[in-house]
Amino acid sequence: MNGLITPTARLLAPSGLSREDWLEVRRTGIGGSDVAAILGMDHNRGPLHVYLSKRGELAERRDPRLDRAARRGHKLESLVAELFAEESGHEVLQSPGTLQHTDRPWMLANCDRLVVESSALAAWSEPHPDIPLGPGYPDATAVLECKSRTWRSARREDWKGEEAPDGPALQAHWYLAVTGYEAAYVAGLIDDDLTWFRIARDEELIGHLVTLVGEFWERHVLAGVEPDPGDLEATDELLSHLWDVKPDAVKFFAGAEVAEIDALLAEREAIKEQRKELKRDLGRIENRLKAKLGPNEVAEVALAPGRELYSWRRNGNFASARFREAEPELAAEYVHLVKAIDRERLAAEKPDVYTRHRARVLRTPGGSS
Repeated sequence: MNGLITPTARLLAPSGLSREDWLEVRRTGIGGSDVAAILGMDHNRGPLHVYLSKRGELAERRDPRLDRAARRGHKLESLVAELFAEESGHEVLQSPGTLQHTDRPWMLANCDRLVVESSALAAWSEPHPDIPLGPGYPDATAVLECKSRTWRSARREDWKGEEAPDGPALQAHWYLAVTGYEAAYVAGLIDDDLTWFRIARDEELIGHLVTLVGEFWERHVLAGVEPDPGDLEATDELLSHLWDVKPDAVKFFAGAEVAEIDALLAEREAIKEQRKELKRDLGRIENRLKAKLGPNEVAEVALAPGRELYSWRRNGNFASARFREAEPELAAEYVHLVKAIDRERLAAEKPDVYTRHRARVLRTPGGSS
């Protein structure tokens, strides 16, 4: 017996580990949820997040919003798998735990479920007594990734398209790379509507993924070389809170690093000027569109009623200051007290705490941010 429980993967750690032990196992390689982040396709994490996490240099900070979404997804995972089995006719198996590629031990997979496709059910053998994980794993033919989304997030990720959204699809392809299976399924519960996709193994894509992710593992994680931070807002937040800041501490640069910083600052100024020009161009175009509508709110095609071109409705932010000025008596009726942090008092009484929770702002000597 070679220890494989899929065509190319063995069991690294069983399911049911404590969160601490599970996180420790994750640090030994790259999992499916890391791939999109490494490639810059995850809105919530970037390459720097993955690097610091794998190096054990990133204290786990849970975004309450993302944490709630993760708990919701975990609770709904069984329901998604059950609905998928009912609709597809395939047999769905519990995942054994963390899988590890037999030749590339840094390639890991935590599949939500394994699948025995209906075409293989007739030939599904009896339980294998020499496999302690339970019956059926050698007969599984695919992996299943279960997702749950609100309609807003589903629309943003394009769950109504003809193919699986990019993020879950990348995750599924990675699981195929690790397990050696020929197919993967991505099933999503969008509010109360189930949609699912079958993804066939793509050797060329898998080859690219293994090469790119392998280079990241070798050149950055193992070598201890930080990757480029990238442009994600989430990475900006990470950098802002990554270090215990030493007030007014100075770091000196010399030689080639000074030239590199000068080049970055010059590029930054050029982009800011481009942004100003683009903002003016955008304003000019939008004003022309608004002028064409006049007192109307919606623009439609005359020969195709119902085909909306654009709209300019009163559905934006409420102008509170203008309302108070125009109708002070009415505004007084709708004023209510709001609990807010007394920032001036906090800054005066606990300056260290106040400073610790202030955002870091990048400025140049001219004062521009």
